[in-house]
Amino acid sequence: MEGSTSMYTILLVEDNELNRDMLSRRLTRKGYRVITAEDGRQGIDLAKQNQPDVILMDLSLPVLDGWEATRLLKQSSDTRDIQVIALTAHAMAGDAEKAFEAGCDDFDTKPVELDRLLLKIQAALDRK
Repeated sequence: MEGSTSMYTILLVEDNELNRDMLSRRLTRKGYRVITAEDGRQGIDLAKQNQPDVILMDLSLPVLDGWEATRLLKQSSDTRDIQVIALTAHAMAGDAEKAFEAGCDDFDTKPVELDRLLLKIQAALDRK
């Protein structure tokens, strides 16, 4: 599996620099090409420019939050087919439903458990 990931691009939209750097490094080590954005607006722009295979979308973002950024991505014909996995530290009852309503294809909680997230990324790639 290690070698099969190198053709895939992941857009990581995360405003926390430590989380962004750590997750980006871990995914790169697993063979993914990782692009990062610090807010929802930048995430949308990078998604349109790069057409990633999967977007990991933090939901609590500055400028444009992850809920709204996902809604806009899913409304656009350029980006609606990109798989979006919501990432949130706010795993409250109803958050998963809210994420799915916004258009997220999957949902994961922070702190990120890498093995679980990798399975979700692989499932998203299989759905493409």
